[in-house]
Amino acid sequence: MDVLEINAKTVDEAVQKALTQLGVTRDQVRITIIQEGKSGGFLGIGAEEARIKVERINPEQEKMGEILAVAKETLESLVKLLEVDGTVVVDNYPDESGAEGNAPIGFNIEGDDLGILIGRRGQTLASLQYILRLITGHKTDTWVPIVVDAEGYKQRRIDALKSLAERMADNVKTKGTPFTLEPMPAYERRIIHMTLANDSAVFTESIGEGESRKVVIRPKHPGNGKPVVATPKDNGPRNGFSNGRTGGYNNRGGYNRKSY
Repeated sequence: MDVLEINAKTVDEAVQKALTQLGVTRDQVRITIIQEGKSGGFLGIGAEEARIKVERINPEQEKMGEILAVAKETLESLVKLLEVDGTVVVDNYPDESGAEGNAPIGFNIEGDDLGILIGRRGQTLASLQYILRLITGHKTDTWVPIVVDAEGYKQRRIDALKSLAERMADNVKTKGTPFTLEPMPAYERRIIHMTLANDSAVFTESIGEGESRKVVIRPKHPGNGKPVVATPKDNGPRNGFSNGRTGGYNNRGGYNRKSY
C-alpha cells in the first residue's frame, strides 16, 4: 500500500507509525496533516487524535515533475514575449538525443498561424527548443532533453520520414542498388533506421561525419542475405542523393544535430 491514513495522539507519533508500516524513511513520503491532535481538558475530556495521510513518493518522479512545471512556465513566458497567441500543451515525442523511447518532457504549442515559431525548415522552433533547455537547466540544475513542437510540425516530419524510408526501400529492392539520403540530424536518421529495421530485403547504415552524416539504404545479398559491400557512389550528396539521381528530398527538420 502506497497511501495510509494514520491516527495517533500526536502528529509525530502518527508519522513514526506510518513510516514503520510502510518501511520507508521520511524523505520517501509526502505527509498531509488532516487533523492536529488535542490533549483535552480534565481527565482527557475533549481529547482528539491527530490524523495524517502519508503517500509514498518516487524522488525521481518528483524531480521530473518539478522540472516539467518549470519548463512549461518558461515556455509559456517565451511564447508570450514573442507576442504569439499559442497554448502550451504537454505531449509525447521521440527523444531527439538518440536514446530509446520518448523524451522525458515534450510540449506542443497549439494555435493558429504559428509559422513564425516554426521558421524555415524548423530552424526557429529548434532555436526556441534550445533556449528552453538552457533556461530550464539553469533554473533546475538538471539537463533534460526537452522537445518543443508547434502545430504538430515535428509529428508530420516523423510521418514524412517514415514514408520516405519505405519509398526509398522499395526503390532499392527494385533496382538492387544502394540509395543514400540527404544529411539528417541523429534522431531523424534513427527514424529511418527503425522504420526499416524489420525489412528482410534491405538494411540501413549511417555514413559521414558531423552535419554531413546520412543514411544509406542497401539491398541484402540475394543469395545469403548478407549485406552488400559499400560502393564509392555513397560519397557526397548530388542533388540530395549521393548516387547521382536527380531530384532529392528536402530536409524539413532543423533540430539539434548529433552523431548517431
